[in-house]
Amino acid sequence: MTRNLVTDAVNTWCPGCGNFAIQHAVKGVLSDLEAAGTSLDDVVLVSGIGCHAKIADYTNINSFYAIHGRAIPVATGIKLANPDLTVICCAGDGDAYAEGLDHLIFAAKRNIDITLVVHDNRVYGLTTGQYTPTSPAGFHGKSTPQGSNEDPINPLELMLAANASYVARGYTKKMALLQELIAGGVAHRGFAFIDVLQICATFFNQTAQYNRLVYELADHDPTSFASACAKAREWDYNSDAPIALGLLYKQKRQVFDQQFPAPILVQADRDQAIQEVLEQRR
Repeated sequence: MTRNLVTDAVNTWCPGCGNFAIQHAVKGVLSDLEAAGTSLDDVVLVSGIGCHAKIADYTNINSFYAIHGRAIPVATGIKLANPDLTVICCAGDGDAYAEGLDHLIFAAKRNIDITLVVHDNRVYGLTTGQYTPTSPAGFHGKSTPQGSNEDPINPLELMLAANASYVARGYTKKMALLQELIAGGVAHRGFAFIDVLQICATFFNQTAQYNRLVYELADHDPTSFASACAKAREWDYNSDAPIALGLLYKQKRQVFDQQFPAPILVQADRDQAIQEVLEQRR
C-alpha cells in the first residue's frame, strides 16, 4: 500500500515560501523510493530549528527534531546506529553554516552516509530577519539595521575543501532539477551535500535576481575537482555573477561506517538493546 506522505499538521509557512518546493521534492523522492521497493519505515528525516524544520511536521515519515545547529550529529548517530537506514537531514543556512558549521565540516570530512539538504534562504526567517553566514554584505536586517559589514561564505567551496563526496546546488524555482539532485544524493554512498537557494518571500525575496542569474550545468564533468571549484567560485553569494545549478562534484570513497572492522551490534543484538531501553522507560 502506498503511504500517504501528507500529515494533518496545519502548515504555517508563508505564502510563496520556497520550503514548499523542497518539501514536494523530498516527497517525490520518497514516493520513488517506495515505488522501487524501499520501505519508508527504513527512512528517517532529521531537521534542525528554523522555518525549514517544519518539514518534519508536514511529512508522514520517521523524523527527529534536533536542537539548533545539531541536526547533522543526530543524523550521523542514527546512521551509525543502524547503517541500513536511509537518513535525510534538512537544515537551514543559519543551522548548518553558523551554529552547526563544525558538524557540517566533519560530516563531509568523514564521509558520513547521509543526505544533507540545506534550505539556504540567506536569512533567519523564523526569528524575523537577522543576517546569516550567506547573507550579502550590506544586508539590512533586524540585527544589522545599518547593513552587515561581513562578506558571505561560499558553502559549496567550503564543502569541496572539506572533501565532501557529493556537492550540488538547487533552486526552489527549478523543481525537476531539485528533485533529481536530492534523489542523486540519496542514492550516493557517502556524504551528499545539496545547497538549495530557497526563496524567503517575507524577509529576503531574491526571486528576480535568481531567475536572472541561474543556469543549469551542461557539459560539466562532476568528477573533476578543479572544474567543480571553478563553478563553485563563479558566484560568491555577493555579486551578480552567473549561478550554476546542478551536480558540481561527485567522487567515490570509503564511507565512515565501512572503516570499522565489524558492526558494533548485529541486527539481533541491536533489536534486543532497543527493547531493553524501551523496557527501562516503562
